[in-house]
Amino acid sequence: MLNTRSPVPLYRQLADILREKIRAGEYRPGGRIPSEHRLADTYGIGRPTVRQATDFLVRKRLLVRRRGSGTFVEKPPEEVDLFSLAGTIASFEKRGIAVTPVTRKPIERIMVANDPENPFDGREAYFFSRLSRVGDAPVLIEDIFLDPALFSGIERFNLTGRSLSRIADEHFYLRPTGGKQNFRIGYLAGGKGRDLKVGPRTPILTVNRFLHFSQAPNAVYSALYCRTDRFVFSQILGGMNNE
Repeated sequence: MLNTRSPVPLYRQLADILREKIRAGEYRPGGRIPSEHRLADTYGIGRPTVRQATDFLVRKRLLVRRRGSGTFVEKPPEEVDLFSLAGTIASFEKRGIAVTPVTRKPIERIMVANDPENPFDGREAYFFSRLSRVGDAPVLIEDIFLDPALFSGIERFNLTGRSLSRIADEHFYLRPTGGKQNFRIGYLAGGKGRDLKVGPRTPILTVNRFLHFSQAPNAVYSALYCRTDRFVFSQILGGMNNE
């Protein structure tokens, strides 16, 4: 039920409830949700508040209104995961190769310094780092920086084996509007080199990824370090995939 003492507006609480019901399959894609009148009676609120909640989910493309018919769950569009290593992991798994993600550094809010390519240089950002293994062999490190205003509270999530894009979409109602990636050949030393088990003369594919949102450009920045001695990586729409 709704909490009238919560600082979260009632319409947003109802929107979260409806979203969870959609996610759980109680309201299926293409199906109609209860009417505004029924939702108002169920949750003890006025119809204008219900309309605010459904308007919010319509703007987020979770619901769609059909004149004379009601409000329906929008069928999810086919899209590529721009955030996480889901594309890479899926490509490995299609070949029967299991990938295990491991946390290198848990998420925390830090001051970014001496990193001129990083859009957060000179200011604070959420940061975490994870390593992907195939068997006992490390193949990929991903360092991720997040806008602290847009992703406020994300530290309560365990990000090791979860899709960041799903968390951003479902809990923060954020979807990228664009971005870019830079590719280089580089070399690693120190902790990253030890974690990837490469020497300072071993070439590494490095990818710098910038993601933009309507609320802010460069709200997500990540640096990927990929071993290419065991796997060949290629860019597809939205990320890195194993070939």
